[in-house]
Amino acid sequence: MRMRRSVKDGFAGYLFLFPALLLFIVFVAEPLVVSVYLSFTQYNVITPHRWTGIDNLRQFWHDQRLGLMYGNTLKYVLILVPMHMILGLLLALGATRGISSRWKYFYRTAYYFPVLVTSAAVAVAWSFIYDNDFGVLNYLLGLLGIERIPWLQSPKWVYLAVAIYSFWKFIGNAFLYYVIGLQNIPRTLYEAAEIDGASAAQSFFRLTLPMLSPTIFFVLVTTLIGATQIFDEPYLITGGGPGDASRSVNMYIYEVAFQHHEMGYASLVSISLFLIILLVTALQFRFSRQWVSYNQE
Repeated sequence: MRMRRSVKDGFAGYLFLFPALLLFIVFVAEPLVVSVYLSFTQYNVITPHRWTGIDNLRQFWHDQRLGLMYGNTLKYVLILVPMHMILGLLLALGATRGISSRWKYFYRTAYYFPVLVTSAAVAVAWSFIYDNDFGVLNYLLGLLGIERIPWLQSPKWVYLAVAIYSFWKFIGNAFLYYVIGLQNIPRTLYEAAEIDGASAAQSFFRLTLPMLSPTIFFVLVTTLIGATQIFDEPYLITGGGPGDASRSVNMYIYEVAFQHHEMGYASLVSISLFLIILLVTALQFRFSRQWVSYNQE
């Protein structure tokens, strides 16, 4: 009787998992397997694919443009990850501590609102902000006596301009995670620390950060994955230019697949990006044991 109930409970559990499992197979596992297969073929959608063995791999190792795309993507990661980690936390602290409830809701809505706006609309707005002649940013620099900066025309500045635009668009996600994490820290802990004579700085570094470490780790992982896959921002605001100065790996995959119609090689590049993200994420989980505390008691 007990075994029959156990089997029934197990079947019910798998039944509830089936929709999610089906979505995973259709939209994740199956495309991944197909991409691995296509990476060994020459395929342009119209004509049947032709097995080429390691020809795409040879092209991969000698593709100098791809190296540039990975360099550009690394720049985005090095800018966006620290900005989201640090500024997102500071914004969350400002929106949860020392202000009235009315203003708390206002700030939370204001910071998260850009996430809800369509990327195309945001790109148009930031194109005007970065405009070399009539942009608001260069106008403000002029008031300070600073020479105008060709934000979207200079290889020196364009990736920074794209990163700032991307940060403004998506900081609401990190901000929201931090706010939730801060709200889950019991207020009684701060009261106890205050009674013990702890300063605000001591409470922050010895209480807030350790208690918030799971949230910080989650923001780190998701932000790094998102920055590595950046596409909309450079595609909409610069088209990858000037030259290839702002073109990311994802943009290059799109170009190779849908403009050059080299689906096989594009699949190989996408697999390489997937493996890099997988490796970096695995390393993050490995080293998180040294600083992330899930014991909140």
